[in-house]
Amino acid sequence: MEVSAETSVPGTLPVTHAGSAIPDLTTPTSAATSAAAVLPSSHADYLNNPAPSYPAISHRLGEQGKVIVRVLIGKDGLAQQGNIHQSSGYARLDQAALRAVMGWHYVPGRRDGVAQDMWFNVPINFALN
Repeated sequence: MEVSAETSVPGTLPVTHAGSAIPDLTTPTSAATSAAAVLPSSHADYLNNPAPSYPAISHRLGEQGKVIVRVLIGKDGLAQQGNIHQSSGYARLDQAALRAVMGWHYVPGRRDGVAQDMWFNVPINFALN
């Protein structure tokens, strides 16, 4: 059994929140590709983010797949909102990925050196070995 979080996958949907635009640096634009923009990350060694737990029934049934969770990372590095951007095809795996990612800590994204709320795609791969 393997559950892994991979590096970010570029997004394709612009996202707004409560009527105001929140920087979405996962969608390539001229501003987003500038050297001054840095995406959020969940890979810093000190973050200690646990892997999602593989649902026991999914394991028994041989369910596998990749889930992409779209999460709003706050300036404080905490997940503020999240949703399933791409389903694995199994609701149990999708929900396990969403629960895990929403409990993680992140290095917040920055623009011109200033931490900002940003949307980030987190791929989670559920695979049986």
